[in-house]
Amino acid sequence: MNIPAELKYTKDHEWIKIDGDVATVGITDFAQSELGDIVYVDVDTFDETIDKDEVFGSVEAVKTVSDLFMPLSGEVVEFNEDLEDSPENVNTDPYGDGWMIKIKISDTSQVDSLLDADTYKAVIGA
Repeated sequence: MNIPAELKYTKDHEWIKIDGDVATVGITDFAQSELGDIVYVDVDTFDETIDKDEVFGSVEAVKTVSDLFMPLSGEVVEFNEDLEDSPENVNTDPYGDGWMIKIKISDTSQVDSLLDADTYKAVIGA
């Protein structure tokens, strides 16, 4: 299971890459493997400010649909439009081409509540 040490994680299986006050968000390798083949990524919150733990979109796989939760409060400033034509990027490259949104973080103190790689490994039993 690929769990990069330089990223942060949530118990809801999102990964977060922090760059100043912007966070890039996607779902983890574990999450994509549990979901199976992803056929659609729906993010209709572009340009909206959303609180931590609220739903910002959903991901549809062959066997299920799963909500996507904001790991941090902030404004959704970018959506990975490549996922509209190639949702399978979430399966093939979850930490690269499969990123989903970028957030302008409104409360950087929330970063401290995110999980590090070792803690996330413990959550999923890896």
